[in-house]
Amino acid sequence: MEDIYGIKYSKPEVVLLQDTGIGVSETAARTCYDSFDNSENEVIKNIKTHMPDVEMCSEINEIEESSLLGDLAWTYFHHSILEHANLSYLVRGTSRGVLQEHARHRIQAISVRSTRYTMSSIINAFVASKHGGNKEFFISKILGFDMFVISDEDYNRLEISAMYDKLDFQSKKVDDFYSIAVAKSSLDFLDEFSGDCEALYKALENGKKKRNVGDAFKHIITDNVKVDMVVTFNLRSLKNYFTLRDSGAAYFQIRWLAQEMMRVTPSKYLDLIVKNK
Repeated sequence: MEDIYGIKYSKPEVVLLQDTGIGVSETAARTCYDSFDNSENEVIKNIKTHMPDVEMCSEINEIEESSLLGDLAWTYFHHSILEHANLSYLVRGTSRGVLQEHARHRIQAISVRSTRYTMSSIINAFVASKHGGNKEFFISKILGFDMFVISDEDYNRLEISAMYDKLDFQSKKVDDFYSIAVAKSSLDFLDEFSGDCEALYKALENGKKKRNVGDAFKHIITDNVKVDMVVTFNLRSLKNYFTLRDSGAAYFQIRWLAQEMMRVTPSKYLDLIVKNK
């Protein structure tokens, strides 16, 4: 938790899911210079006379140090060989605002928690509160979802109240609002549990989920909403990412994310891309 501009924010969590090692990068570099004999790694030397078999490939991927890569990264700036190493991170609890910043990094693979498929509980809470005439039910229910990066309850009540008002506005503009908000098989619950917010909410939650419900309602959420994602960078792109996003000039939320990603990145990679690490 950190206080920024008078508002408390939660920080993201990061796990390194997989890394491909630096051995392939050294193999690529040695291929460029035909210098396999000069490697301090015996398995790399053997590539000169043997096409790698499964056992050799396993050894290549376990290499922890390469003096050549260090020289190429910091003396000769031959960074293309870093593109052969890849790292994948699971990120939880960053923001949609950070997601927009991430999209500016061209060379990455990114898979993000979809608002198209994961908004049904929010919409169910609105439908239940609307039928029970109880806006406070909606606010209290959404507060319990822990879905915001900002951790100030008073601020988030304002945010949730605005979400309700936007949905309420839309419900008065669309003739078939409930048919786009609730699965067809759950529409009977609206009459069966009318006036009982909690019972209606539970019935909707236990019923069939409306497919792609977020298509109609993505507009209600803001950059404050938490995002989970898996991102994969090659090492050269990760160097660019850390250089730009660990800077004091970077947006503070993406700086927190970059710092957490850096924290879980093994030193064999950081030594090649981050100065003085």
